[in-house]
Amino acid sequence: METFSKGTIQLGNSIAKSTQNGAFSLVGGGDSVAAVKQFGLEPKMSYVSTGGGAMLEMLEGRTLPGIAAILN
Repeated sequence: METFSKGTIQLGNSIAKSTQNGAFSLVGGGDSVAAVKQFGLEPKMSYVSTGGGAMLEMLEGRTLPGIAAILN
């Protein structure tokens, strides 16, 4: 959304700079991934995941359905 693009770009650049300085950056979810790709920031991130919902569940410590199926 054009209305929010300046803030999105500034935030993306801040994350990219932190990554360059040694931080680990993780971008997850469709809209976030689209933004970093659109503004050429994807190569400056540590990891980009299109599975936003699944990523959040994993970070919460929940067992993902695919992993549960493998374990059973």
